[in-house]
Amino acid sequence: MFKKWGFLGVICLLLMACSNEEEVKEEVKSVEEPLEETVDVVEEPVVLPFTAPFTGVGSEIELTQRPILVTINNHPLARPQSGISQADIVYEMLAEGNVTRFLALYQSSIPETIGPVRSARDYFIDIAKGLNAFYIAHGYSPDAQKMLNAKVVDNINGMQYDGILFKRSKDRKAPHNSYISNENIFAGAERVGAPMKIDKVPTFSFYETLEGAKIGNPVTNVSIRYGSGSSFENEYTYIPEEGLYERKTAGILTIDKETDEPVKLSNVIFMEMPHKTIDNAGRQQITLTGGGNAYLFQAGVMKVIEWENVDGVLVPMENGVPAKLVQGKTWISFVPMKPGLESMVNFLP
Repeated sequence: MFKKWGFLGVICLLLMACSNEEEVKEEVKSVEEPLEETVDVVEEPVVLPFTAPFTGVGSEIELTQRPILVTINNHPLARPQSGISQADIVYEMLAEGNVTRFLALYQSSIPETIGPVRSARDYFIDIAKGLNAFYIAHGYSPDAQKMLNAKVVDNINGMQYDGILFKRSKDRKAPHNSYISNENIFAGAERVGAPMKIDKVPTFSFYETLEGAKIGNPVTNVSIRYGSGSSFENEYTYIPEEGLYERKTAGILTIDKETDEPVKLSNVIFMEMPHKTIDNAGRQQITLTGGGNAYLFQAGVMKVIEWENVDGVLVPMENGVPAKLVQGKTWISFVPMKPGLESMVNFLP
């Protein structure tokens, strides 16, 4: 009997030992194989030390280039234009009749070729003076010629440098074929003794991110027509995945002739101001000093704002301070007070 119970006891001890051994193995296993934890890695945005003054885009180097303002031809026979996609700001306005011209401002980058270059108007020169820009044109109205002769702005003109600094393209007929190169811009500045370092920084304000601008009335498409035909009907369409606007004129995408790149815009602005026809050629007198109503389109929304002339620079304003712009390129269209913004500018949600 004793032997029987002794034998059973040994069996129990062995079973208990095996059980303890399994528990130890489980404990070791749990120690050796901890549960994996998922850690979200948040990438900090890269903050660059400098900012381009006309686009708000960050830069690794300080951009000290003096702004360069070029009158660019916008006649249908002058399209597509060269260097237009690299402009920090493009001002579009009437030159005579219902024909518009561009003032393309270059500061953060200067393309290899710009054109076709066209003639100056007095209010083009006023804008260049306000920006303290080096001004480039080919030709001039009588009033503009007087201002240029009086050296109101540092400038070079194709009337004096045709075939020297300004080159004629064989692909187009005059007056739609005058171009200037990056190299000749600086050669021209040296000829006339014009400094090329910026000394007047504009009072523009920019959002840190695109998301900050998405407060306003949703608008995906906006258009304006100068005159009754379609030759100067411009359309801007918002591309949500890019946060940018494409531009079309007469239904044709606005591209750069040199690169075939489409013009992509972060901000589209319409500024209403007084216009007056002053001669039989249909030349205009545009008042740039009084300020007025404006529309701002950015990040897929529309805002009713104002504009002011701040020390010679046309600045979009909101609630008494410079309106914040989305970082990138801006297109500014001047709208005659008669018929005005409401009649000329159309937009769709």
